[in-house]
Amino acid sequence: MFHLQSLGLGGILALDMGLGKTPTVLSLLLSRIKAGKPSLVIVPRSLIFNWEAEAERFTPALKLMVWRGVSRKKYFDKITDHHIILTTYGTLCRDAKLLSSVHFDYCILDESQAIKNSETSNAKAVRAVNSDYRIAMTGTPIETSISELWSQFEFLNPKMIGHAGSFKKINAKKEIVAHDELKKIAGALQPFMFRRTKEAVAKDLPGKSEVVLYCEMEKAQKKVYEELREYYRQEMMMGEEEQDASGTNPSSAMLAALMRLRQAACHPGLINNSYSSIPSAKIDMLINHLQQILAEGHKVLIFSQFTSMLTLVQNEIARLNIDCCYLDGQTSDRAAVVNEFQNNDLKKVFIISLKAGGVGLNLTAASYVFLIDPWWNPAIENQAIDRAYRIGQQKKVIAYRMVTKDTVEEKIMKMKSDKLKLAEQVTEHGGLKDSRVMGREVIEQLLR
Repeated sequence: MFHLQSLGLGGILALDMGLGKTPTVLSLLLSRIKAGKPSLVIVPRSLIFNWEAEAERFTPALKLMVWRGVSRKKYFDKITDHHIILTTYGTLCRDAKLLSSVHFDYCILDESQAIKNSETSNAKAVRAVNSDYRIAMTGTPIETSISELWSQFEFLNPKMIGHAGSFKKINAKKEIVAHDELKKIAGALQPFMFRRTKEAVAKDLPGKSEVVLYCEMEKAQKKVYEELREYYRQEMMMGEEEQDASGTNPSSAMLAALMRLRQAACHPGLINNSYSSIPSAKIDMLINHLQQILAEGHKVLIFSQFTSMLTLVQNEIARLNIDCCYLDGQTSDRAAVVNEFQNNDLKKVFIISLKAGGVGLNLTAASYVFLIDPWWNPAIENQAIDRAYRIGQQKKVIAYRMVTKDTVEEKIMKMKSDKLKLAEQVTEHGGLKDSRVMGREVIEQLLR
């Protein structure tokens, strides 16, 4: 990237998922801290919080502004006070004229396959950005056809590689693309594209990495969650000093409330079947990641504590015509299901109940693991990850913990990071040794 910068050219950072595209680009931007201009980073909406977290972790010296929300334009004159302006493709399309008036240092596209069609508003908006340098980031530079590269390179280096029509013509001649023409194109583009696959660098990397994926609820899901939280807050205040007539410890009722809020953070349909049609931030993000991972040829494990959530995920995957394996407490022949996943190349996804499949399975065919909902005890989560990360695994394992923003899940994660040792308060079966051990204060803090 430094070399391309010295030539005034743009390029594609085309690393497999989990190989560090974001910290690499943040390092580049850190080197430009004295450039005197902000850089614009454009990402899918689901990646906003991940970029914020990675910037805080790796490059805290960079001042970052998130450009989105109804009141964003009030802060337009503050843009030049920051090093990174982080926005979404949708917001850029709406503010293309306004943001084109700013002279940026770098313009960076994450998941640059979002502009694979050169005629879309996304593609036109990013080409209008005024910047000195440009970088595209993607794990899948070509998803379906070679013509998709034209739009990305037209953004990076306008008019360098001819017209879109010539790419479409080449793509139509499939027998030629596989041989002569493809080699010519690859040779011409190679200096501008840094491609690294997980398999190629696995020996140079640690055996496992873990990433937190932050999901943001849409309005409908957020409304259900907030109403539920307010309901339990009111109940908590009313029963502050009350003891249930049946002798139930008030903390037990609070624990039940926590479970319902955790379910709402996964999908409103877990609370009430009538909410099943409401979009789930987690399922949307999971499907987006899944499609990219499967396109790279990897296998995936998906864990949840809620079998009803697993059913919803299974239904979504079925709509994409993806064949998968499924295991929960009702599965009779576990060995047959495991063998099918391990040895059948057509079975790319394994959906598993955390309680039923978190231990005792050898699933080394998978190199990606998704934990849909955070659990109090990190040891149980680690056991689930270790279904893939164990002796016999030939690939780097990447584990994703999915956390819904502005919910009890964030507080659970914070308590873990603050080392409150919730794990010590939980038995192997997920229940509290004594609800009083957790403490009413801790439960109330989670419910607020």
